[in-house]
Amino acid sequence: MNKYYNISGLKFEGNFLLLTINGEKKKFPLREVSLAIEQATDEQKNTYEISPSGYGIHWPLIDEDVSINGLLGVVHHPEIKRKIA
Repeated sequence: MNKYYNISGLKFEGNFLLLTINGEKKKFPLREVSLAIEQATDEQKNTYEISPSGYGIHWPLIDEDVSINGLLGVVHHPEIKRKIA
């Protein structure tokens, strides 16, 4: 399994999500991350699962997923679409 990111230190401070991604501390406004997480209770926010590959984070109590690429603003170029006969 490829390891996309090493995620650690997830916590919330006020209206911000704080994460350590590949050893670098990052701070994200919850309003820009997810309305569901912004409105969640402390228990809901603090119940999460980091994917083994480091690709994303899942909050099972509110069924919310956030990709690390999305947080970092990584844009992938779409694959060339094949013509379907």
